[in-house]
Amino acid sequence: MTTERLEVQRTIATDPATIFRLLCDPQGHVAIDSSGMLQDATGEPVTTAGDSFIVHMDREALNDFPMGRYDVTVTITKFEPDREIAWTVLGKLRPQIGHVYGYQLAPADEGTLVTSYYDWSDIDPVWRERAIFPILSEGALRATLGILDRTVTRGSFAAST
Repeated sequence: MTTERLEVQRTIATDPATIFRLLCDPQGHVAIDSSGMLQDATGEPVTTAGDSFIVHMDREALNDFPMGRYDVTVTITKFEPDREIAWTVLGKLRPQIGHVYGYQLAPADEGTLVTSYYDWSDIDPVWRERAIFPILSEGALRATLGILDRTVTRGSFAAST
């Protein structure tokens, strides 16, 4: 594979602050997940890089590895209010994988240009050798942006912040 990062964009008809609030809330991640893996989350909304929360996962949704239900820790690696949030996922697998997910937000005439990215350029060599990345497709990222749009424009997510 020649690229180690996927990026998709969508303009959403709301302000960056509304989208950012949802992305800071652990339940917001569950609400917009298109993969079906995120079942629930535990923890408070994040407020800075280094904050973390627990996501209760179900790998059977992808039907690729027989991991069943398990928990991961989402640790925020970038936090720029209303502009960018990124995180890595720490789980039970060793060594830790090292992939990063994130969102960049930019004001646009019609609302906010949202860029969703998934980067595995710095994964541990053990995982690189297995050649399993990307685990999620570009289509999954696009679908999540569609759900994000629907969620924030309909006001169907009440962020706990």
